[in-house]
Order: sequence, then C-alpha cells, then structure tokens
Amino acid sequence: MTAAALRERRERTFLVLAGFFLCSMTLLNVIGITRFVQLGPMALAVGVLPYPLTFLCTDLICELYGKARANFLVSVGLVLNFFILFVLLLGNSIPAVPAEQMPPWQILQLAAPVALPNGEIVEQSVGLYQLIYATTSGAVFASMLAYVAAQYCDVQLFHFWKRVTRGKHLWIRNNFSTLMSQMVDSVMVISVTFGAAFLRGDIAFQALLVLVGSNYLFKATVAILDTGPLYLAVYYLRRYLQLPGTETVVSMEQASSPP
Repeated sequence: MTAAALRERRERTFLVLAGFFLCSMTLLNVIGITRFVQLGPMALAVGVLPYPLTFLCTDLICELYGKARANFLVSVGLVLNFFILFVLLLGNSIPAVPAEQMPPWQILQLAAPVALPNGEIVEQSVGLYQLIYATTSGAVFASMLAYVAAQYCDVQLFHFWKRVTRGKHLWIRNNFSTLMSQMVDSVMVISVTFGAAFLRGDIAFQALLVLVGSNYLFKATVAILDTGPLYLAVYYLRRYLQLPGTETVVSMEQASSPP
C-alpha cells in the first residue's frame, strides 16, 4: 500500500470514529430529557442511551491517534454544543406565525397545568417547539458543563494510566478513565438540569439521587461491557491502520516526516 493510500485509510477511520462521537453527543442534546425510560432498576433520560459510546470513541482515538487528536475532537464537540444552543435560542426568539396558521400538530392541549423544566407554567396548551425548547435548552447547558469536565477528564486520565502502566493493560486505562469521568458527568448533568426544579420543590432530593445513580449505573455498566469490544477494535484497527506496538498515527507520521 502506498503512503498516500495508507494516510487516506487512517483519516477515514478517524472520520468514522469522530462521526459516531459527535452523533452520540448531539443525540444527547436533541432528545435529552424529552422521555424517560425504565431499564430494570434504572430510570434514564432517553438521550443518555447513546452517550456512553462517546467515551469508547475517545478511548479508541486516544489509543490509535494520540492525545492531541482526542482533545481536538472534544473541542469540536464543545463548539457544536454552542451551535445547538444558539439555534435553539434563535428559534425561540423569532416570532411564531399566528396561532390560526399553525398546523394542528404544533399545538398540544393539556388536561391540567404543567410546570415546564425552565420554570414556565403552561395552563391549557403549549406549542410543540416551546415544549422541546423547555426540555432541551436547559439540558444542553447542563450537558455542556458536564461534557467539558468529563470528556477532557477522560482523555487526561486515559493517558495518565497509559504512562503509569507503560502502555500495557489497556483495560486499566479504558475502565479507570471512563468510570471516573462518567461519575463527574452524571453528577454534573443531573444537578444542573434539575437543580432549579429541586430548589423550587418540583423534584425531591431522593428522586435526584435516583436519577444520578441510574445515570451512572447505566454508563458504568456499558463502560465495563465495552472492554471486550475495545480490545477487538484496537487489535483489528492496529492491523488495518498498520500501527505496530503501541504507536499512534500521529507518532508514526512525525517519525516519517522529514526534519
């Protein structure tokens, strides 16, 4: 294989991993807390379901491409968080068309007054976008704070454990970095998203603890279960990308480039 073809293969693989990372992160913000699901003892916001995949993607990128590429991807994700929040605010600030011109499915009729997550009390009816905005905008802000703390923490801890183990025991750096960073993520995203509701008395402290515990239990379970797939992915991708030992794409490119 020529150097150009190998380089294109490596960049395409990075693009696929980055695509799954950004898609999972975006789904968390878009569908967020619009629905809660029951998985055994765990009560989860539906947006959490794809989120553990982001940690698997960053661990793979850390292992195959190095710390700089992983941090770059996390930074791109942060910019996308701001973009999502901007579009939500823009859509909410532009005046809506008159009610009589709205399609009927854009207006939801309520049987009783409802307190939206942003604190607004709706008496009889609510617009579909207004409801999505109320449930999503606060979650986006919460996820931005949790995202910055957890994802950068994951990258830093992954390389810390890699230095400590001298590049051996992939399961240690995968699990210990992910489990610790996901605890940060779970506590921050739940406390920020539902903090205002808790202070207003709309949600009990015990319910808050259940949400944090369920959130973390799900993420920790997935993190432990993905250890096998991570080993398989690293094994096959190292062969596919022609990376010997513990070398990364970046280190190989730096070594082969002329001084």
